[in-house]
Amino acid sequence: MEEIAISVEHVSKIYKLYDKPTDRMKESLGLTRKKLSKDHYALNDLNFQVKRGETVGIIGTNGAGKSTILKIITGVLNPTSGAVNINGRISALLELGAGFNMEYTGIENIYLNGTMIGFSKEEIDAKMDDILKFADIGDFVYQPCKTYSSGMFVRLAFAVAINIEPEILIVDEALSVGDVFFQAKCYKKFEEFKKAGKTILFVSHDLSSISKYCDRVVLLNQGTKLAEGAPKEMVDMYKKVLVHQLDEENMNDEETESFENESGELWKAELELNPDIQEYGEKQAEIVDIAVMDENGHITNVLEKGSTFSVKMKVEIKSELNDPIFALTIKNLQGTDITGTNTFYEGIDTGTIKAGETRVITFKQRLDLQGGSYLLSFGCTGYIAGEFHVFHRLYDFCNISVVSNKNTVGFYDMNSEINVSKI
Repeated sequence: MEEIAISVEHVSKIYKLYDKPTDRMKESLGLTRKKLSKDHYALNDLNFQVKRGETVGIIGTNGAGKSTILKIITGVLNPTSGAVNINGRISALLELGAGFNMEYTGIENIYLNGTMIGFSKEEIDAKMDDILKFADIGDFVYQPCKTYSSGMFVRLAFAVAINIEPEILIVDEALSVGDVFFQAKCYKKFEEFKKAGKTILFVSHDLSSISKYCDRVVLLNQGTKLAEGAPKEMVDMYKKVLVHQLDEENMNDEETESFENESGELWKAELELNPDIQEYGEKQAEIVDIAVMDENGHITNVLEKGSTFSVKMKVEIKSELNDPIFALTIKNLQGTDITGTNTFYEGIDTGTIKAGETRVITFKQRLDLQGGSYLLSFGCTGYIAGEFHVFHRLYDFCNISVVSNKNTVGFYDMNSEINVSKI
C-alpha cells in the first residue's frame, strides 16, 4: 500500500456570523437563549488524501475553501470537526514572510523560520549558502527586514521556505512572486522538488501550472469537494462549474439593468468586496454601485482569460456637471497600475448632466491579463471653471481572479502566432 503523506478526514470549518457586534457578546456571555448567529461553512465534510511523492492541486472559485484547508493542514487554523493527519515535515508557502520579525536581520529570520519548521541550527547552517544564493539580495541580508523593499522581502521569504528541503511542500499562489527571472528560478526549484519525489500540495488560479505540474486535482466549491481526478478533466469541469454557478444566480440582462437582484440587493452584493476600500472626493457625483460581468452577463469576481467581460459603474449626479470623466483602473496586488481607461481617453463626450440624474457607464473589453488576482479602482472626475476636481474615487474596490490555461511572460498576453519553418 502506498504511504499517505496527507490525510484529510471529514474536515469542517464553521464560522459564526452575526448581524451586530453586540449579538456576539450577548451569545458568548449567555445573555440570551435565542441563537443570534448564523453558521457559515468555509469547509463542509471535506475528505481527500495525498500520497507520498504525489503533486496534488486544489482549484475552485474564491470562497471555495482552498486557502482554509491549506491553513488547517499547516496548523494555522484548527478545524471545527474532523481530522488532518500529516506524515512528514512541512514547509508552507502561504503568506510569505508571515513568521518574520521585521526588527530582525535577514540572517536572524532565516534561523527563526528554520527553527519554527523544526530544523536544528546545524541543519540551517548547511542550507545557508543555498538560501542566500537563491534570495540574491546581497548584504541586505545583514540588515533589519524593516529596511527591505517588498521585492527583497518576498525573495528572502521564498528562499527560506523552499530551500529548507521539506518532505511536504504546501504552495498557495506563491510561485508568481518577484520579477520574471525570479519566477523562473522558483518554477525550476519547484520542478526539482517533483523530480526528487517530494510531496506537493498546490493551489493556484493559473490552470496552466495546475495542468503542467499536478498528478491529480481536487475541485472545491463553496467548501465541499465536487470531484477529484486527472488535471485536464478537473480543469474542464472547473470551467463548466464557473458557468453553472453563475447561472444559479438567476441573473439575466433585464434583471441586471434594474441594479438589484431578486432580494433587492445592489449589484455589488454579488461581488467579493475589499473591506478596506479607500475613497475620497467632493461628492458632486457619487459612485453608488459596481458590477463585474462575464461574457454571459453574470456578476462574478472570477473571469476566464481570453473571454470578453464588462464592468458597470452606476453614478448619481448631485450637482450639475459638464463632461464628467468616468474611469476604470486595473492594478496588481502590489499596487502597480496594469491598465485602465476613461471616457476622456476614449474620446467620449459625456455632455451636461443635471443634478438628480443617474448614469451607468459600461467598460467592455477582452481579458488578456495573465492568470492571477487583480484589483479594480473607479473614479469620477472633471473640470469646474477650468480647474480639475475629483468628484468621487474608489480605490481597490474589489478584486477579479483570472483563470488561465496558458500564461506568457509579464502582465498580459500578446496572443502571438508563432510559426517555425524548416529552410
